[in-house]
Formats: sequence, structure tokens, C-alpha cells
Amino acid sequence: MSKIKDLPNFLRPREKLFEKGPDALKDYELLAILLRTGTKKSDVISLAKKVLRKYKKEGLNNISLNELKKNLGLGHAKACEIVASFEFAQRILNKKKTKLLMSPENVFKELKDIRDNKKEHFVIFYLDTRNQEIKREIISVGTLNASLIHPREVFEPAIRNLAAQIIIAHNHPSGSTEPSEEDIAITKRLVEAGKILGIKIIDHIIVSKDKFLSFREKSLF
Repeated sequence: MSKIKDLPNFLRPREKLFEKGPDALKDYELLAILLRTGTKKSDVISLAKKVLRKYKKEGLNNISLNELKKNLGLGHAKACEIVASFEFAQRILNKKKTKLLMSPENVFKELKDIRDNKKEHFVIFYLDTRNQEIKREIISVGTLNASLIHPREVFEPAIRNLAAQIIIAHNHPSGSTEPSEEDIAITKRLVEAGKILGIKIIDHIIVSKDKFLSFREKSLF
């Protein structure tokens, strides 16, 4: 029975993963690492290619044990490994809450939990280069002022989570979405800090129970 360790160094997916990271591996190489060993008839690389060729990517989460055993001649243990791997991946993807935040309307909808709150909540959405949400974090609760909202608290999570850009948002318990002088001052301060760090602030959005205001749309920065 062939094993990955029996392959030449340049063909070993595990070594390639260690040296170059998972993005450098092809689909069959990632699967080969999960399978670990091949069968009596196929080495592990050939087996991984055969599985992917047979079922394509779109059908992997629907593979049954009996299909693998019958169509590929796999033993019970190896078939279980494959089915379990794809089922686990599918569950992780289903639980992933990646959202696209491309408009003030999107942000307004995402903030339904704080829109009518009695205290002001200052929220940051950390995004990747495609406007997909990486993380949402409440920076402060209470009346906004410059002493509470420091660039350090805003941008430290951005750097830690490799965010490329951020959206600022907060609610106005009064129901009015007109920005205060403090809101404008805080925004300008954070925009300037973002320029230094290379992290763009896309917008600052003020929300109330049933409306919102976008700094970008109002050309306030």
C-alpha cells in the first residue's frame, strides 16, 4: 500500500503545505493529505485524483459510503474517511457567516440589534478587499466622544484580522440621524489614522429605528 511518505519530496503534499501554505496545493493534494494512504491498486495521489474526477467538486458532499465502495473499490475505513472529510467541510461552510456589505442599506439591516437601543453603540465592520465581512465588533457603548473612540481600539482588530477596509456605524437613540459635531470630528480623525495604516474607511453610518444616514452619500468625509 502506497503512502505519501513513499513519494519523492517534490510530490509530497504535506511538505508542500508546510513550505508554501494550503493555497499552493491543488485539490487532489489536499485530499491526499486527508486520506494519508492509498489502496492496494492506487497510490494516494492517484486515489485522490480518481475521487475528484469521478464526483467533481459539486457532488462531493453527496457521496455515499456504498458508492465509494462500489465504484472505486474502497474499503469501509477509507470510504468513511472521505465521507467524513467532505461532510465536515460542508458543515463548516454552512456555519460560516460571510456577508457582503456593499451599501448603507446592507449595514442598516445588519444593525437591527442596536437601531432602537437606548444607549449609543459604536460598531466597526472589518472587511476584506471584496467587501466581505471578516468580523463585527462593538468598540464602545455610551455617549460618543473623542476620548472613548481612540484609533487604537478601532484599528488594532483590523490589523489582527487582516482587514483591508472598515465601515463605522453607530445608533442615535434620539431617533435623529443627523451627525453631531463630535460624530464628524471622530470620523475625520479615524479616516486620517486609516490613511496612515493603509486601511480605508468606506463609510460612517448613523442609524435609528427606521432610518439611516451615510457620511459617504452626504460627502461628509
